[in-house]
Amino acid sequence: MADIKFEIVKKLGVLSTAKTGWTKELNLVSWNERPAKYDLREWAPDGQTMGKGVTLTKEELLTLRELLNQLEI
Repeated sequence: MADIKFEIVKKLGVLSTAKTGWTKELNLVSWNERPAKYDLREWAPDGQTMGKGVTLTKEELLTLRELLNQLEI
């Protein structure tokens, strides 16, 4: 399997931290030297190991925000 290159362009925020030290974060990430996208996933304390996540374009993130704003929480 080919190596996946990534660069965290900007850390936007941490949603939670597990007892293991892993953090669920929203970041702008460039994958394989492509333009950065919004990325929500868990990261190991070393910042080099990650869990499965979701990558969103700006338009998808804006649509998600609209959907969340409609929820009655």
